[in-house]
Amino acid sequence: MDDSISSKIASLDVPYNKIIEYFRMKCRTCGHQRIAHNELEKCEGVMNKPCTSGCDKFISE
Repeated sequence: MDDSISSKIASLDVPYNKIIEYFRMKCRTCGHQRIAHNELEKCEGVMNKPCTSGCDKFISE
């Protein structure tokens, strides 16, 4: 892991297990873990399977 990322994580006032718990939460819309979502909160799928259901902030047209 990049040293700057490690230092940023270490400086957070959030226990590591709470960070892991957050990313293991499943999206209410697609059911994938949040770790499968990109920085725009769009689900990119898991294990090379793309997600077509969007994410928590998905707004259908």
